[in-house]
Amino acid sequence: MFDTLSDRLAATFKSLRGKGRLSPEDIDATAREIRIALLEADVALPVVRAFIAKVKERAAGVEVSQALNPAQQVIKIVNEELIGILGGETRVLRFAKQPPTVIMLAGLQGAGKTTLAGKLGLWLKGQGHTPLLVACDLQRPNAVTQLSVVADRAGVSVYAPEPGNGVGDPVKVAKDSIEYAKTKQHDVVIVDTAGRLGIDEELMKQAADIRDAVSPDEVLFVVDAMIGQDAVNTAEAFRDGVGFDGVVLSKLDGDARGGAALSIAHVTGKQIMFASNGEKLDEFDAFHPDRMASRILDMGDLLTLIEQAEKTFSQAEAEKMASKLASSKGKDFTLDDFLAQMEQVRKMGSISKLLGMLPGMGQIKDQINNIDEKDVDRTAAIIKSMTPGERQDPVIINGSRRARIARGSGVEVSAVKNLVERFFDARKMMSKMAQGGGMPGMPGIPGMGGGPGRTKKKTKQAKGKQRSGNPMKRKAEEQAALARREEAANGLPAGGQDKSFELPDEFKKFMS
Repeated sequence: MFDTLSDRLAATFKSLRGKGRLSPEDIDATAREIRIALLEADVALPVVRAFIAKVKERAAGVEVSQALNPAQQVIKIVNEELIGILGGETRVLRFAKQPPTVIMLAGLQGAGKTTLAGKLGLWLKGQGHTPLLVACDLQRPNAVTQLSVVADRAGVSVYAPEPGNGVGDPVKVAKDSIEYAKTKQHDVVIVDTAGRLGIDEELMKQAADIRDAVSPDEVLFVVDAMIGQDAVNTAEAFRDGVGFDGVVLSKLDGDARGGAALSIAHVTGKQIMFASNGEKLDEFDAFHPDRMASRILDMGDLLTLIEQAEKTFSQAEAEKMASKLASSKGKDFTLDDFLAQMEQVRKMGSISKLLGMLPGMGQIKDQINNIDEKDVDRTAAIIKSMTPGERQDPVIINGSRRARIARGSGVEVSAVKNLVERFFDARKMMSKMAQGGGMPGMPGIPGMGGGPGRTKKKTKQAKGKQRSGNPMKRKAEEQAALARREEAANGLPAGGQDKSFELPDEFKKFMS
């Protein structure tokens, strides 16, 4: 969603690199480019004005004028101010002292509240809670059925006493759900309320009545990050009409200009608490302003990547794999281990999204977007078509075995050959890393080895002295060689000089 903004900011900062000092004209030009980038990304005008004013004020100050690298200082300032308009510090849920904690979801119809209720329930379940989803959207057709299906997929309980489709009192359902949660030992209640196609009095009154009936600990406003500037207007109307404590962004994986989402926290004074960046229930997490700012500036999001890895990978399993790679040049690491690791990475999510969290990946954005996710499935099919012995020792895979594996996995023989070769290369590289040798063949990365100009040149094998084709010349050469060998045997150097030369006494004394 923020690709366009990231590209414009990257181009702006690139023009600053290499300058030893920034003039007022450089700062004005940079501020102008940043302003255009933010406006093109659909960031609200008041937010842009406040942001640019702070950046220009700080860029003209001592921290930039006396810096060794002014460009990096400007990037640092922009990063800090971006974190500021995104809400500053990470806002966490407030839990009630006496359970259950009541969380009420509000927002326009189509914003994704019902699906997000399931995502939030799954997220809370992963945090060790026992959430209960409550179906209070009794107007929209099949809203109750949808919430029940989402709850079942998330593995959480649902309270839906009314069939919906215009039947039932949502205020009574919300009120009764609190007693039900206490009876069934649920410590969190998530109330899914009805939405509308626009802001109207009926919606505001119903939401306010539900709020008064359940006294929620948190009221979360769910906003579609793709609706543009109207997101800010809607958020302000909900804040004034019903009131909310935090914002949840949905559909952050869209390709629309998402600058309006950057504006909500600054305009409403309420922080973004969660973000949904995909259709799957697990594509949802707490919103961290510093990490989002880092992504926008193409500095990666390694903390989120590490957290996802910690959720997916077992520490004991990781140590076991590391020991296999470190021993006997990685030969204990088999294709079975390779397949297991690959499937674990796949559980973390899309390969392109994972690569996008690494710093500097914006420069190869097109290549990342063109990654074929099904290549992992094809690789798994090839490995699973092998016998246990072939997986343990791929060296035994010859031509006939490759043909059999290719038929079993539905690929070309060349694909099997390429996979085995790639496995050997990957094992060699990972083994070297596990043994502290750095990553071979990675150009331009300090401490990683490889790189241009670092490739070890192959030394030409010294050839023996060529014999002349002329018999007389060859005989003369043989006689000269024989004479040199006799002189060496008699203690004389090759030139026939005496080897009785001794160092001066002063030099001997110095050496001793």
